[in-house]
Amino acid sequence: MNINQFDQPVGEALPDWQPVARPPRTALSGQHCLLLPLSVDHAEALLQAFMLAPDDRDWTWLSAERPASLPQMQRWIADKVADAALVPFTVCTPNQQPCGVVCFASIEPEHGALEIGHVTWSPLMQRSVIGSEAIFLLLQQAFSLGYRRVAWRCDSTNVASRRAAERLGFRFEGRFRQVMTRKQRNRDTDWLSIIDREWPGVQRALSAWLSAENFTADGQQKRPLSACFAGVNRGDADAISQDAEAVSAADARSVPQTSAGADSADRRPAAPLLSSASGRNGCRRRAR
Repeated sequence: MNINQFDQPVGEALPDWQPVARPPRTALSGQHCLLLPLSVDHAEALLQAFMLAPDDRDWTWLSAERPASLPQMQRWIADKVADAALVPFTVCTPNQQPCGVVCFASIEPEHGALEIGHVTWSPLMQRSVIGSEAIFLLLQQAFSLGYRRVAWRCDSTNVASRRAAERLGFRFEGRFRQVMTRKQRNRDTDWLSIIDREWPGVQRALSAWLSAENFTADGQQKRPLSACFAGVNRGDADAISQDAEAVSAADARSVPQTSAGADSADRRPAAPLLSSASGRNGCRRRAR
């Protein structure tokens, strides 16, 4: 915890910080999948992939409904491609068969922060490592560009999405209540993130799990992802505790002294500290 000239706790100094580049719309290649810049040319294959689902349950928490025709799919894709706030990708199998969509979103190069969102997987990705490696490739791209934070947000009722993020190394930060309405329902948004100092450990764990040596010839994992994460993402606990103690001490020093016998109503107690699960102050992003 840093203390300024006024004996106040302040954030870590970043004297050499410079804005980073926006992620380019270029292909990202892995061992189990390929990410291509999203294109309307992928519409027919994506329509076929999404229509393999027997119902629309995979679209419950998404802003759109599942496209039911080729023109609808073409419009759905065209909207994402035209959105300058997104860097959209088609997730493909190793033989370049489109099977899902994912995007970089809420990109803030000046702060080194972005999100992974618009995650839309088809049944072709079930019981495979394609989805996990797709997220890994995006994380690797973001942190290699110098981003300090990659966020994940989801409807608080979408437990599967939150669990998937946590499984890949994202940490829960907090819940924003009544952030928006969607499909005539209230939405509370859960926030998770990975930050740059956590990335080396997360990268090692994911790389070890995704390595060819960790899978049999028929695609069965030899070592579970949880085993690869053993001992990873534990280092911040002490730092958070130390920061909280430092803030408490600084608060105690900064509270004005009251005169003896002053009415208790004139004594203002220090504001309670928020736990890390209470969300980050000053977050400017809108929930999807």
